[in-house]
Amino acid sequence: MNMSRLKKMATAVLLSAGLFASHGSLALSSIAPIANCKYVVNNSWGSGATASIEITNIRSTVINGWSVNWNYVNNRVTGSWNAAVTGSNPYTATNLSWNASIQPGQTISIGVQVNGNGSIEAPIVYGSICTNSYSTSSVTTSRSSSSSTAPSSRSSSSSLIPSSVSSSSSTSACTGVQQCNWYGTLYPLCVNTQSGWGYENNKSCISRATCTSQPSPFGVTGGACVPSSSSISSLSSSSIRSSISSSRSSSSSSLSCPQGNSWPDCPYTTWSDAYCAQVGPSLCPRSSSSTSSRSSSSVSSGGITSVELTKRMGIGWNVGNSLDAIGGETNWGNPLITQQLINSVKAAGFKTIRLPVAWSKFSDESNFVIQSAWMDRVEQVVNYALNADMYVVMNIHWDNGWMQPTYAQQAYVNNRLKIMWTQIATRFSNYDDRLLFAGTNEVMVDGDYGTPTAEYYTVQNSFNQTFVTAVRATGGKNATRHLVVQGFNTNIDHTVNFAKIPTDIVSNRLMMEVHYYDPYNFTLNTSSNITQWGSIATNPSATETWANESYTDAQFQKMKVNFVDKGIGVILGEYGVVSRTNVADHETYRNYWNEYITKSAYTRGLVPVYWDNGFGGNGGMALFDRASGAQLYPNLIQAIVKADD
Repeated sequence: MNMSRLKKMATAVLLSAGLFASHGSLALSSIAPIANCKYVVNNSWGSGATASIEITNIRSTVINGWSVNWNYVNNRVTGSWNAAVTGSNPYTATNLSWNASIQPGQTISIGVQVNGNGSIEAPIVYGSICTNSYSTSSVTTSRSSSSSTAPSSRSSSSSLIPSSVSSSSSTSACTGVQQCNWYGTLYPLCVNTQSGWGYENNKSCISRATCTSQPSPFGVTGGACVPSSSSISSLSSSSIRSSISSSRSSSSSSLSCPQGNSWPDCPYTTWSDAYCAQVGPSLCPRSSSSTSSRSSSSVSSGGITSVELTKRMGIGWNVGNSLDAIGGETNWGNPLITQQLINSVKAAGFKTIRLPVAWSKFSDESNFVIQSAWMDRVEQVVNYALNADMYVVMNIHWDNGWMQPTYAQQAYVNNRLKIMWTQIATRFSNYDDRLLFAGTNEVMVDGDYGTPTAEYYTVQNSFNQTFVTAVRATGGKNATRHLVVQGFNTNIDHTVNFAKIPTDIVSNRLMMEVHYYDPYNFTLNTSSNITQWGSIATNPSATETWANESYTDAQFQKMKVNFVDKGIGVILGEYGVVSRTNVADHETYRNYWNEYITKSAYTRGLVPVYWDNGFGGNGGMALFDRASGAQLYPNLIQAIVKADD
C-alpha cells in the first residue's frame, strides 16, 4: 500500500514539476500506445456530474498495470471508484489490484464524480499507454506540435471535446476479440453464460443472445481490424452524445426526460422526431415510428398482466438508505448512487431495482410542492436502472412517518398523498412498463405492531385507493401502468386478512407488496442469541422454534393462493438478514436463510427484492460497496440470484 502510494505521488510530482512547467523539458520514455483512452460524461445535473474514463486495450497482448492522467479548467473531482485517484488537477488514476490487467479488446471503466464550477467538461485523457499520449522526447513551452503537448490549461471549448476526437491518426488494431456494444458501452462477451448478464474471469460479461437482442447499431462488435478511437468514425454514439450533453448541460434547466424532448442529456429513445432528424441516425439509431415508447428490445411489456410482468422481473435489489434518507441522499452515510453501482448490480444477476424515496423535499411545504431539483435527481437514478435494462419499483417510503392510518389523520394523508403522487406520476408519465409505482411503505400506527384495528386497516386501504386514483388521473402511460399497493404494515397475515384491492379503471394492472423478516430474533435482532436457522442448524438453543422452512413455504403459499392465482402480482419488497461478523458460522446460516426465502418466494410467483442498506460491516445488510459497486459478499449474492437460474 505504501509503495503504491509513493508511486502515485511520484507520478503526480513528475507531471507537476516537468510536464506542466513553463520552462525546460521532460523526457518521456518512448512507449508505443496500446490503448484508447477517453472521458465520457455519463450524467450531469447542473452543479456536478459523473463521468467514466474508458481504457480499451487495442493490442494483442495483455496490459499489466496502467496509469492515466487528465485535467480540467474548472471542474474538480469529489469522488472516484475503480481506481486510485491522486492529485488535485491534474489528476492521476492508477489501477487497483483487481483491474490491473486489461485483456486484448477489453474495456475497463474508471468512475469519477465532479463539481462543475461552471459547465461540465470532457477533458483529454493522456498517458504512456494511450493513443493520444504525449510520448515524444520533449515537451517544449511553445507547444507547437499537437501530438506532443499535454493539455495543461485548455480553453473551456476545447476541454469539452472527448479524447477520442483529439487525434487525426487513423491507425487500427486487429485484435480478433469480439465484445458487446451494450447501448454504447463495451463489455466482454460471456463464454459460458447463455442468456442475460454473467460474471466470468472476475469480470461482468453479457451473453451473446442478450447482446444481439439490441436494436442496430448496438450488438456484437470486433473480431476484425477496428479503427482506434482517434478515428472519428469509430466513435460510439454514446460518447458523442455524452460530449454533446456535457457541452450543453449548462443550458438545460433540469434533467427531466419527457417523451419527445430534444435534450441530449436524455436517452435517445426519448428524443423527438425533429431532433433525431437533425442529429442523424448515427446519434439517434431509431426510426420515427419508435418514438412512442422507451421500451428496450429485451423488455417489451406491451399489454401484459401484472402476473405476467412479475415473471419477467426476476430477483430484485433495494438501493436502501439513499434516496429515502431524511434530509438528503447521503444523510444516512451512503454515497451518491451512480451508474457504475447499478451496472454492477445488474451484472451480478439482479433484474429489478426497488427505489425507496423520501419525496418530502418541498419548494412550497404548505402545498406539498416537490422541489424540481429533487425530482430531477430521482429521475436520474431511475434512468440509471433503465439504462442497465432493469425494472424499477419506485415508491414513497417512510418519509418521516406522515402516513398515520387513523381517522383523525385520514383526510390529511389522503390529500397529501394525492398531491404528491400527482406530481410524481406526471413527471414520469411517458416512461414504459419497466417503471412501476408503489404507493406507500409499511403503513402502521407508530409503535403499534399488533393486529390492526378495523380503523387502522380501513384507513390504510383508503391510502391505496387514493394512490391508484391519483396516478390513473394523470393519463399518458400512467393510465395503464403497473401499480403496487401494500397490505397493512406489509405483514403477510394482515395482508391476507384485511387488504382490499383498490378499484381500478384498467384490469390486471395491480400488484400487492409484502415484506418478510421472520424470525425477527435471527434476521434483525443483533442482541439475540438466535444465530442459526433452518434444517441445517446444529444448536437448538441458538435456533428459533418457529418460522422455519415449512412456515416460510406456507406464508408465501398464502400470497400465491390469495393474490397470484387471482391475477394480482406480488412483490416481496424487502427481506434479508443482518450480518453478525462477531458470531462464528453465522454467515453460513445467513446465506442459507436468504437462499431459501428467495427460492420459496420465487417458485410461488413472487418477485423477491433483497433489502440492502448500504452498510457491509457487523449488523449491516449490504451486498455491494456503494462507492465502487464491488461485491462484498459474492457467495450470498449467488445464493440469492441463483433462484432465477
